[in-house]
Amino acid sequence: QVQLVESGGGLVQPGGSLRLSCAASGMIFRINTMGWYRQAPGAQRELVAAIRSGGITIYADSVKGRTTISRDNAKNTVYLEMNTLKPEDTAVYHCFLQWGSNGLNPNRVDVWGQGTQVTVSS
Repeated sequence: QVQLVESGGGLVQPGGSLRLSCAASGMIFRINTMGWYRQAPGAQRELVAAIRSGGITIYADSVKGRTTISRDNAKNTVYLEMNTLKPEDTAVYHCFLQWGSNGLNPNRVDVWGQGTQVTVSS
C-alpha cells in the first residue's frame, strides 16, 4: 500500500517563502505523476503544480513564475517551493500521486497525502 507523508507548511508572512515535501512509501510504479492540489475554505480543490516521473512540470497560472516543483526519484520524494506568497495562497495543500501520465484531475488521483495547512498572513 502506497502512503504519502507531507512536511512543511505553517504560517508565512505575505511575500515570504515556503517549502513542502512529500515522500512516497510502498510499491511505486516507475511511471507516475506527483504534485499538489490545494483547497481553500468554500472553494474547489485546484491543482497547484505537478511533475511527471520524466521531469515534465505543470503549474497553475496563479503560481507560475514564483513556484518550483522538483522530485528525487531515488527517494520517491517531491518538493514544492513557493515564493512571494500571497494571502490567496492560504489553503490546505494535498500531495498526490497518480499512476501513469494521463491528464490531471482530482478524480484520477490514486493516492492522497493527509494535507498540510498553509496560512499566509501578517
